[in-house]
Amino acid sequence: MPPPHHAPVRPKPEDAALQAAFERQDWAQLVERCQNALQKNKRSLKASRLLGFALSKLHRPDEALAAYRKAVSSWPEDAELLINFAGVLQTRSRHADARPLLDKVCRLSPQHAMSWVKLAQNCYALQQYEEGFAAAEKAMSRVKNVNERVASLNQRAVHRRELGQIPEAVQDCEEAIRLMPLDPANHTNRLLFMLADPQAGVHQVAAAAREFGQVFEPLFKPLWPDFVARRQGPWRRLKVGLISPDFRTHSVMYFVEGLLAQLDRRQFEVYALHLEAFEDAVTLRVQHHADHFVRLANYNATEQAGRIRELGIDILVDLAGHTGGNALMTLAQKAAPLQISWLGFPATTGLSAVDYKFTDEVTDPLGADDQYSEQLYRLPTFFCCYRPMSRQPLWRYQPLYQVHATPALTNGHITFGSCNNLGKLTDEVLTLWGRLLQAVPTARLLIEGKNLGLPKFAASYRERCMRLGIDPARLDLVALDQNNQYLTYHRIDIALDPYPLTGGTTSCDVLWMGVPLVSMVGSSFKSRLSTGILNYLGHTEWVAQNSDDYVRIAVELASDWTRLNALRLGLRQELEQSMVMREDLFCHHFGEGLRIMWLKWLARGQHPDNEAAQDQLIASWLPSLPAAWQTPPMPGVGLEPGHRVPLPEAHQALEARLARAKTEAPNPGAVAAQIHDTAWADVTNLATLILSAVPHDPVALTCLAEVEHAHGHTEFALTYLRQAQESLLHAAR
Repeated sequence: MPPPHHAPVRPKPEDAALQAAFERQDWAQLVERCQNALQKNKRSLKASRLLGFALSKLHRPDEALAAYRKAVSSWPEDAELLINFAGVLQTRSRHADARPLLDKVCRLSPQHAMSWVKLAQNCYALQQYEEGFAAAEKAMSRVKNVNERVASLNQRAVHRRELGQIPEAVQDCEEAIRLMPLDPANHTNRLLFMLADPQAGVHQVAAAAREFGQVFEPLFKPLWPDFVARRQGPWRRLKVGLISPDFRTHSVMYFVEGLLAQLDRRQFEVYALHLEAFEDAVTLRVQHHADHFVRLANYNATEQAGRIRELGIDILVDLAGHTGGNALMTLAQKAAPLQISWLGFPATTGLSAVDYKFTDEVTDPLGADDQYSEQLYRLPTFFCCYRPMSRQPLWRYQPLYQVHATPALTNGHITFGSCNNLGKLTDEVLTLWGRLLQAVPTARLLIEGKNLGLPKFAASYRERCMRLGIDPARLDLVALDQNNQYLTYHRIDIALDPYPLTGGTTSCDVLWMGVPLVSMVGSSFKSRLSTGILNYLGHTEWVAQNSDDYVRIAVELASDWTRLNALRLGLRQELEQSMVMREDLFCHHFGEGLRIMWLKWLARGQHPDNEAAQDQLIASWLPSLPAAWQTPPMPGVGLEPGHRVPLPEAHQALEARLARAKTEAPNPGAVAAQIHDTAWADVTNLATLILSAVPHDPVALTCLAEVEHAHGHTEFALTYLRQAQESLLHAAR
């Protein structure tokens, strides 16, 4: 809404009518009245300010942006207009376009806290954390009311977290909660930041999450539906909705794409419920994988819950937990009969509305149940299934990303390394790594992270490391660059895991690139992610029990370079054949879990207070389990959004495209970095879709080899053929 900091002006009659529509939140009428006012006077300031705002409330963002652009041409110096224009740009993830508008707002209204709050918010989206922190500090010095103070605290906290000031970030969140307990963002930020705080124990995190639930659930619980109409047959095909703001380039997609593609469609109809307006190439793949792709961005929590109920979702799986853009306020309204937490947040939601949490027996061992408000469902596999190269699926097979020999053989020294979020590298972690460097005097330490390419930030980080016992002369700081994802691991001999918040995606990435990982066991999910990965991989000898053990394991790995190289060259194959990456097994067990939860929900509906009767009822249903479900499902491929076919049919379509390309463009021309001919591009696009649904598919790999050979890319062609051959050999074993 328009910021409240502008001086009151006696309204004109037409302005009063606009204000009345605004206060009623009658957005359709407000649009009509603004348009009428602008027809009479194209320079009506009130109408110019409110038209774009009302259009955005009606979920018409393109029209809103057009209205703001036109308004700004008439009122280029109006701060309120500019700040609202920037707000709509940011909802469309156009943060770079919003930045100059917000800079101008701060020049026009430097005395207003909200000018700086909005700038800090924009800086966070652009990963400009030092600038954002400075803007938040300016906002703090200008606050005039509780709302402004809370907004300023929120922004200061998020930037502090990125700058490594974790306890201070938590304190800012706690002050914001005291001032405004009904703002869910403050609770979510506190929980997210507590994960990286060494002083915050697991039971403190659980208590903070339950506080969140106790604050918000009473507002909605009396209105929860009973879903009696859904209590139908135990074996019917269920509508499963996966809800997330992260169906885009995001770490969540490294673990959910295989499930979206291959969850058994005989049993389940899959809905991807997207909470983020921004979409990219990864989003497009999700649209192909899911049976239905539903956009929920720009709807409030109550509207989202209503839409989910309209869709008839039986089981709602939340992928975000207490992370940015989450749907917890939607789940608090009981949008579906069964609601499950999984994947995105390594702790409890604190909501009784969330029935279960998917986990495993290593990451959440027996005795961990009291850390959760949800009932734990422990899968017999690792709790999720990793797939590399989410941003560029074909890079998985290309020469540059194959495992290289350990770099010590060329460098003449061991390089320890970390590519984790810098917020996880606490003083305790860096101090331990300093001890390790003392134990291996010739070794170096590589740290990759955000902003390390900025000289001032890098210098400050070196000084911090020096204070904690790390010789800066032995430190290699590498700026985080998405274009170098996976390539930095070619420079690391042994990866070092932080604690208590260990790696997750990063741990899988380094192992897939052949780099052994030293981790430390923890007492809760957030500190046992790498422990789970290494257990299901079969390398528990790399899991330390304490800091001395951590140093011992790393020193032993560093002591024999020949053995280290042999480990490295075989580690990818180990990982791909382990429970960490077996998508077929994971999808089976995940689907089995969904069905068991559903049966229990049905049985509780008939016998609410009698567990023995519930078990007896479920046992009576089991003989009628469809026989077809007892054999593995045929893999499927989404050729178009909403158009899914069995894998053999996708193969036929691919081979037909290849034959057409050979006929229409038998000699595509000179060697080129890009494939421009439409017929050959069609082959590549469909092969990519197939490999996104069924990794290592030999038919798709062989067709890609044909494409690369036709274009003179011999090395790529041979790599694809080698991968296809390995896939066939593995299938035959």
